[in-house]
Amino acid sequence: MPPPPHIAAAPTTLPLPTVVVEVLLISADQDGLRFRATAAPLRDEHPDVVARSLAELPPERLDGLLHSTSWRFVGRRLTVTYVALPDPRPGAPTTPVEPTPVLGSGDPLAPSPAEIRPVDVAVHACRHLAFLRQTDPTVAATAVAGAPMLWRLITEFTPAVAGALARNTTPVLLPVG
Repeated sequence: MPPPPHIAAAPTTLPLPTVVVEVLLISADQDGLRFRATAAPLRDEHPDVVARSLAELPPERLDGLLHSTSWRFVGRRLTVTYVALPDPRPGAPTTPVEPTPVLGSGDPLAPSPAEIRPVDVAVHACRHLAFLRQTDPTVAATAVAGAPMLWRLITEFTPAVAGALARNTTPVLLPVG
């Protein structure tokens, strides 16, 4: 069976892809959630270590969170994405996190969408955090510990993880707290 048109046929021997660790730093202002991305190649360290370094979150920060949310493979590059909050540099240039439709390919055997924009990755991360806010005690405790405006805005996103929310469906919402 040939691959879908937006996925190139794989040669019989694949060279190793470049692996990049990306961190989306989430902040909030009077207009809503915002993000900025930073990234570094993965070399000889665990991705969590690289992500924590990129996020610049000190260990004593009780309201800080670093969580792996997704990965994508585009053009011989595997990007492992983490979300971090709050952004330690609130004055840095950022992009609004505007709600976007849930992405999918429409093909159950080739789930990668044809195009993934940075804002799509940020929205997915916010949906993922909204889900974890309701289901993960560590994330829930972090949300209670600080950054109330940030978490209020995150909680407004429909909680979802990859593949858990179909178009035009109503998700099952769990109680917060």
